[in-house]
Amino acid sequence: MKGNSWNGLGAWLLLLGLVQLVGCAPKKTGNDPGVQKKYSLYVMMKDGTEYLVQTDRIDSGHIDPLVQGAKVVPSRIFYELIVHQNHYYRLDWKTGKFLRHVVENKAYTQTGSLPLTGNWAVDNHTWLGDTLLILGHDSKNTKLRYAKITLDPMKAIEGILDIPAPTGGFNNMTIGFSTFLKGNLYLGYTYHKIGLNTYTTSDTMYITELTYPGLKTVRTFKDTRSAYPGGINTRQSHSFTDEKGDFYFISCPGIALGDHPSKPTGIFRINKADGSLDRDYFFNLSASPIQNHGYGFWSIGNGKAIVRTERKGLFKGMQDHYLIPHFDFYVLDLARQTTSRLNLPLDKGTARNCILVENGLVYITVNPNTEGSYVWIYDPQTGSLRKGLHFDAQVDYVLRLERLNSLSD
Repeated sequence: MKGNSWNGLGAWLLLLGLVQLVGCAPKKTGNDPGVQKKYSLYVMMKDGTEYLVQTDRIDSGHIDPLVQGAKVVPSRIFYELIVHQNHYYRLDWKTGKFLRHVVENKAYTQTGSLPLTGNWAVDNHTWLGDTLLILGHDSKNTKLRYAKITLDPMKAIEGILDIPAPTGGFNNMTIGFSTFLKGNLYLGYTYHKIGLNTYTTSDTMYITELTYPGLKTVRTFKDTRSAYPGGINTRQSHSFTDEKGDFYFISCPGIALGDHPSKPTGIFRINKADGSLDRDYFFNLSASPIQNHGYGFWSIGNGKAIVRTERKGLFKGMQDHYLIPHFDFYVLDLARQTTSRLNLPLDKGTARNCILVENGLVYITVNPNTEGSYVWIYDPQTGSLRKGLHFDAQVDYVLRLERLNSLSD
């Protein structure tokens, strides 16, 4: 009887121990195919290799891409990616294929391929529900192409945009923004002159309204107050629609985009009420206390935005524009047309998808040379700034920060 009691007690203790071991076992995070993370970070190391890291936290912690990340193969695609619902999409201009990838088991893995017509690159993309519209110019710079892509399954409707090709000495063009307003598609674009060692942009920007889905021209606005409307939005944000439904975009005449530096960087507005370019609104950033050119432009809500601006005198030209920390971040009040510099270290990297707004807070990746790379957290309500996620010292650039899925996921 005594032996039977001990055997029963021993079995119970063994079972309890197993339960505790299972309960205390570390949970798998980050690399299981079934586990979906919240955020995606694309980083470049000091040796030039690139990694995608997925994580659930950007407000604290430490990231070592060599341990936690998936090496990106092929490299140098940080300007091309479109991140959506745990997938990475891009148009491979070399093959003409639209590709889909995921990160699984620390590997950047292709999961789909859709051949598109011709040889072209994406300048801009926009969403209409679950349909992705990509827009760009062909390799001969004679036509603007589009593809309306459904993602599950991947299918495309392709065509040519009703936009004039470059003429009169201009041999290239760029779509700087694309947005839907009252059911129609609006495109901002400009023309370029590109030679062997020269590049400049027209002093006129164009905004064309097209019907959708017919994509026929309704009207075109021209403006010479600045040059190069918007910018390639797979690289970083240059425009947005605010809470009232008005559309704002930045012009980028600085040397890194328009190379028309005699023109000022400015903010423009398309009114929701009548869908027209507001001739009375022009926020001249170069004439403000900023006194420099800017590129990236992000909404942070409540009539405020952040612009990323270069600082003259700290770089010599395009040969070191991306290498030298010389970028500031300014908060803009769009109605009052005021500016306020954020007390952040000087940043480097000519174009970066570096700002994410979530639950009233603004997350900003900054790449200084000496102070260490962090995700900084800005609270617009209090004006406070604090450091969040820290990156390993071998990280040279944090090139992309974005949600992997919608906030409700």
